[in-house]
Amino acid sequence: TTLILRFLDSKNWTLSSMIKLIIYTLLFFYSNTLLFANPNIQARTAILVDYNSDEVLYELEADAQIYPASMTIMTAIVAIDLIKKNKLSLDEKFTISENAWRLSQAGYSSMFIMINDQVSVENLLKGIVIASGNDACVALAEGIAGSEENFADMMNEKASEIGMTSSNFANASGINDPDNFSTVRDIALMSKYLIKNFPDFYELFKEKHFTWDRTGGDPIKQGNRNPLLYKNIGVDGVKTGYLAVEKYSLASSMKKNERRVIAVASGFETKNLRSSESLKLLNWGFRNTSSFEIETWLGKKNKVNASSKDDFYITVNKKDIRHLSVFLNYTGPIKAPIQKGEKVAELIIKKKDEIIKTLPLYSSEELKKVNLFKSLLTSINYLIWGDV
Repeated sequence: TTLILRFLDSKNWTLSSMIKLIIYTLLFFYSNTLLFANPNIQARTAILVDYNSDEVLYELEADAQIYPASMTIMTAIVAIDLIKKNKLSLDEKFTISENAWRLSQAGYSSMFIMINDQVSVENLLKGIVIASGNDACVALAEGIAGSEENFADMMNEKASEIGMTSSNFANASGINDPDNFSTVRDIALMSKYLIKNFPDFYELFKEKHFTWDRTGGDPIKQGNRNPLLYKNIGVDGVKTGYLAVEKYSLASSMKKNERRVIAVASGFETKNLRSSESLKLLNWGFRNTSSFEIETWLGKKNKVNASSKDDFYITVNKKDIRHLSVFLNYTGPIKAPIQKGEKVAELIIKKKDEIIKTLPLYSSEELKKVNLFKSLLTSINYLIWGDV
């Protein structure tokens, strides 16, 4: 059944360059359909976050401590950050230590590098991201910081910068250390940081294969361990994980049109559940939430996010769905500056002519005004051409 969404226009909508405020709103559930208020995920802990608004769409023990294993994408983030700051290059080569090589001999997922190999940063990153190589994690950490211990300090410093308040990194690979822990909430936050700040490098996370032309043998081709990449459904990252004590885990992100959601879950009993339940969670997010656009005027960035402070659920008979409508009501375009927490609109839910609910919507971030010169230029341009 299609839920019809309509807008109440209150100002000129022709200002094509106006900043758009994307609002991810209510969850609508009704009887006699396949939509449910809870996706019933078979995992120990899980979270689903809207990328644009940071709204938590679903959570299950999201602050429970986990051992992230190869979901520890902080190793790649630290290296990529150094590359972006011109403190490291993709062509730079590191000498492989016995410490790194031994991981490939101990049964862990590996890139299969050899002692004294000279391996480029680019290949080590691919070995980490695509082949989930623990040996590559150690080699990169040692090459950058001299030791895994020193590199772990860099990881924790970056985690603090990002705002990961419930995580600690003790090594580069995430394996077998009780002091290497996180939460699905923190992993989702870290995943968003990666996608937002390093979009070019994030492309690596959707690569399905990596071939390592190893020393002393035929090239080794390995597939990406993220099972959702092979389904062609819009998933483009981020990372799997497995430890015997934690079972299976997956951080995944799906994008459809301009909208993206991030799901992180851990404690799946099997690989199949990791795949099917993560996909269920992602699809549930897209199926049960809607988005609206509001125009603003003279803001410094092209999008500002807002949301309601509470979820709202409604149950109606299937035959009444055609009478259900949603209106976005505001006086716009909304003029910058906009303060975080400032009320910017109302969402009105109606059945026929009856208003069921009016929900206020608040800005989830601060939006500053452009400088005086740009403000004047934009206004003059609009007066002359009717556009900005």
